[in-house]
Amino acid sequence: MAAGKEPGLPVKKMIPSWLILIVLVMFGFALLGERGALRALQSYRHKQDLEQQLSVLQKQKEQLREEIRLLKNDRDYWEQLARKELGMVREGELIYQFSDGASSQGGKE
Repeated sequence: MAAGKEPGLPVKKMIPSWLILIVLVMFGFALLGERGALRALQSYRHKQDLEQQLSVLQKQKEQLREEIRLLKNDRDYWEQLARKELGMVREGELIYQFSDGASSQGGKE
């Protein structure tokens, strides 16, 4: 038998500290590096936000295209806008204006 070795006892293999250090550094780069997992997660979230903004902008674009089409082709739409936005009326139309009931009752008994 060899000196210092007893049969039946497992031989302990120690992992060198330099190997542990290298593994930890590699793990740090994999997690925190420019192409690491955290950066990938951040990029994914940014992509989701941009896709949501794109969807909203596409809906707005479609609404504007529809309004342009109506402005080019629909005289009734013109009339509706003139009435709503400019307060215009047709010749001979009567406009009824009602005051708020609470304010008109304050002066009369």
